Parts: sequence; structure tokens; C-alpha cells
Amino acid sequence: MVAVLAVAALLLTGCRSPVGGSRPASPASTAPAGYGARFLAVGECSSFGTTSFTEVPCAGERAAARVVARYDGTTTDGPRCPPTTDFVLHIGAQRTSGTTRIPQGYACMRNLEPPHPGDPGHGGGPRTIAGDCVYGAGRGAVRETACDGSGRHRPQYKVTTATTTRSRCPAGTVLYVELGGAQPVGCARRIG
Repeated sequence: MVAVLAVAALLLTGCRSPVGGSRPASPASTAPAGYGARFLAVGECSSFGTTSFTEVPCAGERAAARVVARYDGTTTDGPRCPPTTDFVLHIGAQRTSGTTRIPQGYACMRNLEPPHPGDPGHGGGPRTIAGDCVYGAGRGAVRETACDGSGRHRPQYKVTTATTTRSRCPAGTVLYVELGGAQPVGCARRIG
């Protein structure tokens, strides 16, 4: 099984979909709250809701996460979120009043307080990065899980290095994980 997984290039892409124990990509409320010229601009904060997220003052008691990057368009066609993004908010296009318009886009979010599922080894976030652990999810795929074993699945491999090609992976690499970006190859070793 290890040989089969080691030969396969495994897909775990940027902000396209969450993996492991990460928070699902969620729709954001599209009603601007008046905290900035752009709805959920970089540096602004959102609340956590049960069905939607709203823009709130970062110093307020409802503030839960901060925008670390904001892009128009879709996650499929747009830039990747920063490596330690905790979750992605998808923002629907809407005309709110008169000439005010919110374009379709997405916000890369970081929780104001722990936990930070996007941090290396924490088992979540929309990107797999060096320091993360994965388990075989079947059919040549892997999914992120917490390296400390606290997730629903036991970690089987740890991504130790991100590099440009497989040939640059260190000795002891038994699994190649597609990470995307400037260093698209994750070099993983077996745990245990």
C-alpha cells in the first residue's frame, strides 16, 4: 500500500476545498456593516454565526476572525490563500443599495484566538503545508489530520518539506503530496 501511495501524486489544492478537521468554507453575509470601504477587506473582522458571517469591529466582543487576504472571483480561478489560513469565506455578489456593489469573492480568514487549524500539524485549514500530517483516504487520496493524534483519524505521514520537484525531496520520503503554489511537491515520511 505504501508503494502505491508513494507512486501517486496526491491532490490537496489551495483554497478550493477544506480538508481534515477544517471548518467548511462558508458563505458570508453580503450586507455591508459600514466598517470599511470594502466588505470584509484585509484587516477587518467577522463574527461567527450559525448560518452566516457578518463584518464587525475587530475590537468588539463578537469579533472572531480577521481577514488576512481578500480576492474577487472564485477560489478555483483566483490566488491561493496564505499558508496558515484557518478557513475561507465565500462572498456572493450583490448590489446592496444604489451604486454600492459587493463583487463575488472570497476572504482568507484567521481566527483571533486559538485554535488555529491552519497552523502546521493542527489538522485543518484549506491548505496542506510542510509540518502537516495526513492519512490515506482511499483511491490514492490523502486528507489532513492532527499530528498529535487528536483528530478523527490517526496520522500516517508527515509532510516534512515542500519543494519544486520530487527529486529534491530528502532521503526517507515515502509519499509525495501535491501542495500547489511555488513549491508544489510535499515530501512526506511515514509516522511510527
